[in-house]
Amino acid sequence: MSEQPPIPPPVGAPDAAEQVPTCPRHPDRESYVRCQRCGRPACPECQRPAAVGIQCVDCVREGSRTVRQGRTVFGGSATDGRPLVTYWIIGICVAVFVLQLVVPGLTSRIAFVPAYAESEPWRFLTSAFAHSTGMLLHIGFNMYALWVMGQYLEPLLGRARFLAVYLLSALGGSVLFLLLATRPTIQMLAVGDLGSWYTAAVGASGAVFGLFGAFLVLQRRLGRSAAGMYVVIGINAVLGFVIPGIAWQAHLGGMVTGAAAAAAIGYLGRRRDPLQPPDRRVHWAAMAGILVVLVVATVAKYAL
Repeated sequence: MSEQPPIPPPVGAPDAAEQVPTCPRHPDRESYVRCQRCGRPACPECQRPAAVGIQCVDCVREGSRTVRQGRTVFGGSATDGRPLVTYWIIGICVAVFVLQLVVPGLTSRIAFVPAYAESEPWRFLTSAFAHSTGMLLHIGFNMYALWVMGQYLEPLLGRARFLAVYLLSALGGSVLFLLLATRPTIQMLAVGDLGSWYTAAVGASGAVFGLFGAFLVLQRRLGRSAAGMYVVIGINAVLGFVIPGIAWQAHLGGMVTGAAAAAAIGYLGRRRDPLQPPDRRVHWAAMAGILVVLVVATVAKYAL
């Protein structure tokens, strides 16, 4: 058998060492597994399981940016169903209630009092997180109602807009309480009657009634029954006038404000294509308009 000379490699062929695939993110690691999307090698640290094979971390990141985020029927960001904002509000209210019990004078500093709120505007909202320390039923009913409403409305609206409706309703309750309050006259001061101008109001009732109002509007928008809620609102309306010490003005103001905010979300911003989610920018603009109306009404009341 005669000896044959070695066959030279084709011109331009890479060396054997250069044919070993390496991870683009970790060039010192050999990677024989390739991404199913881009075809590049990926080391074990850069591999992510896919429906078929694996994808590299870069393709997974790029895919997450291009996938459309799930939306609710009213355009809210789809969540896992847990009403986290509701839990946070309840937690804050309970924490404030405990502080009211241990910190002397705290209630009087955060309660809504028309005479003081002009120079201390934080009272318009802080009062919605405080409750009467002499009646556990006050905070108990409000937190239970908030928990029930939040479990339904928060996933429906999305967390950000649910919080906006809640805070707007709390503000609306304080504003109507202010608008219906009257400054004491000289005759009233002469007999020591300060009237409603110096009456303190605390509680999340205004904000909770705002959620009631929002529920009624959104149920109507969805074509669902809300008969049970009418009964609840009717009973509370009667109690507000029969039992002394209940700020029915805040209840009414909160419910009207919450209903207005829900109407903006439920009926505005709809697109021609029914499969497209509504324009949330319209919702935020409308709620900003409601906020402006409340601020203007407050300024006008104090200016009189």
